[in-house]
Amino acid sequence: MNEVKRPKKPLIYYYVIVLLILLLVNFLLMPWLMQRQIQEVDYGTFITMTENKEIGQVEIQAQENQILFTNQDDTVVYKTGMVDDPDLTQRLYESGAEFSGEIIEQMSPILSFLLSWVLPIAIFIGIGHYMSKKLMQRAGGANSMAFGMGKSNAKVYVKSSEGIKFSDVAGEDEAKENLTEIVDYLHNPNKYKEVGASMPKGILLVGPPGTGKTMLAKAVAGEANVPFFSMSGSEFVEMFVGMGAAKVRDLFKQAKEKAPCIVFIDEIVAIGKKRDGQLGGNDEREQTLNQLLTEMDGFEENSGVILLAATNRPESLDPALTRPGRFDRRVPVELPDLKGREEILKVHAKKIKLAPDVDFGKIARMASGASGAELANIINEAALRAVRSGRKSATQADLEESIEVVIAGYQKKNAILTDQEKKIVAYHEIGHALVAAMQSHSAPVQKITIVPRTSGALGYTMQVEEGEHYLMSKEEIENKVATLTGGRAAEEVVFGYVTTGASNDIEQATKLSRAMITRYGMSEQFDMVAMETVTNQYLGGDTSLACSAQTQAEIDRQVVALVKRQHQKARQILTDNRQKLDELAMYLYEKETITGEEFMTILNG
Repeated sequence: MNEVKRPKKPLIYYYVIVLLILLLVNFLLMPWLMQRQIQEVDYGTFITMTENKEIGQVEIQAQENQILFTNQDDTVVYKTGMVDDPDLTQRLYESGAEFSGEIIEQMSPILSFLLSWVLPIAIFIGIGHYMSKKLMQRAGGANSMAFGMGKSNAKVYVKSSEGIKFSDVAGEDEAKENLTEIVDYLHNPNKYKEVGASMPKGILLVGPPGTGKTMLAKAVAGEANVPFFSMSGSEFVEMFVGMGAAKVRDLFKQAKEKAPCIVFIDEIVAIGKKRDGQLGGNDEREQTLNQLLTEMDGFEENSGVILLAATNRPESLDPALTRPGRFDRRVPVELPDLKGREEILKVHAKKIKLAPDVDFGKIARMASGASGAELANIINEAALRAVRSGRKSATQADLEESIEVVIAGYQKKNAILTDQEKKIVAYHEIGHALVAAMQSHSAPVQKITIVPRTSGALGYTMQVEEGEHYLMSKEEIENKVATLTGGRAAEEVVFGYVTTGASNDIEQATKLSRAMITRYGMSEQFDMVAMETVTNQYLGGDTSLACSAQTQAEIDRQVVALVKRQHQKARQILTDNRQKLDELAMYLYEKETITGEEFMTILNG
């Protein structure tokens, strides 16, 4: 959509104009006016006027080599050059001329006063009045909005045929269904008025980063074909108390003037954070929040102003902001499922040239857990890889490699492992794959590689689920923990010592085991008691224990026992299949990268 930007001139712009005007007055106008009052005559005329006693005042300027003198009425100033005249002083004395020790006034006192005092003051008053008027207009007429700090600075988008539509946003069918009603209301408000229904004053879009919350808001404006005000929550935060509230007032004033319209506040948690009531808090943020609450309550019924807001921390918002009557509707924008990922890939793939044999379903399965932004990045990385390879279109291999680039980084061309290190990494990765393959309820192996990546991984094993799973059983989680310990177990079985290569595996296995006991109720001792709470579920899911120190110690004991049990199971699986472990590891050592099909062929051979 086309953004309408208002021209803004900084305050220094006006000061420069005033300075230039004063310089012009002092250096051009004043000397010019002075010069107009002085008549230059020759020395003979000066002598004649002296003899005729027609001179009033005389000033001899030896440094300038000139003589200034006036007539008897002091109305005209004359100037002449100096010559060697020893009798000049006596002649002037006899003429009755007055000698002046100061510079003779070169213009009338009234004109000098007007130019020296009245004109500069008038210029300053005029410029000051103009600046004050402009600043007051920008700030909504409030005296506290000096220097334009009370201006909302919201980006305003108007009707455009090139705007984002719902068809450009894929994978969020439920969210689009909720928002379609808003579009219909903006098009046909009378249909709702007849029934007595009114639209929600505010709609809150919540979800992880990169899922398309901002894009959905723009799509609503594009479909409704109405003005769209966009502003970030952090833009309301100012250094001076009251400036943020003034920006809120100005934003809603503009919105009501352009109704029907949509106001979108991104990252609203910056001003809508929960008030804790502690002393020494941020008064500016609280005043901004209070003004926002007041403006939302001041909406008239069916005013045509719809407020959209987005955040990935809904639990941090103030309850007064999320209550019915303000943000009446919450629209979750979650990570896309398998079908959604496939649709998103197809939407972004329209921007690049693809080979005809690309399987979006397979790519969508491999990109499990990816957000819309990450999927767009995957498509772009595939196109870049095709260009680097000198091809005119992206292939299936480009897309698969781009997933690995997003997940693990680029291949490290200059990382050279020793033969022993390469062999250890090969056994480590085959250990993961073999333990996964020999257990039930494990995702099939898609790819195994020992090529180092820029993320720091010396190799990895990719498992891809056949479909989308929303539930995991206790057995599936335990098998996953066993698979994570398979790499370390392979090192122990083959080499008899361990390396640092399993650091990430250990972290993931511990985290998963702790979640089984503290959050999923999969411990016989604790049963269905939650020992851990999750905060910021859309930003990584930070956890905090809510139990006594004795209980924490027992949790630690059970986590250690669980991981140790699965580690023993993985080691037993590898010991029982040592021949296949060696065969597969040597094959991977030679090839460096093998597919899941090659792995299963050797395993079943």
